Amino acid sequence: MDIYAAGARPSKRARAEWFTGTVWQDPVIEAPAPARIRALRVAFEPGARTAWHTHPLGQTLHVLSGLGLVGLRDAAPQLIRPGDTVWIPPGEEHWHGATPDTAMVHLALQEALDGAVADWLEQVTEAEYRRSPA
Repeated sequence: MDIYAAGARPSKRARAEWFTGTVWQDPVIEAPAPARIRALRVAFEPGARTAWHTHPLGQTLHVLSGLGLVGLRDAAPQLIRPGDTVWIPPGEEHWHGATPDTAMVHLALQEALDGAVADWLEQVTEAEYRRSPA
């Protein structure tokens, strides 16, 4: 058993090539093999978001605070609120982040396949981001 004390692992600023705006990531778990679970607490400042991406084994998002958006290709983004849980199937191109005026924090849970948890694509355009939520 391992116990990770609160504050023992530093927050990391998310990589600019995979995110727009200021995003902070706090590790929850990166379990050793044969387990595959990876989880992060992700804090998005207003207007911040991921790039388009997929996950080989899917992804679960659970909103902790604020207001967020989650978008799929060729669809208007959907508004997500505290307590909402989103399942994104394997291989589905998507993005997620805060609304333009409100920060958002979520837990992101995904499993690694051959060491990879995500395949990163291009940045979300301003037009894609600002499309009226469904």
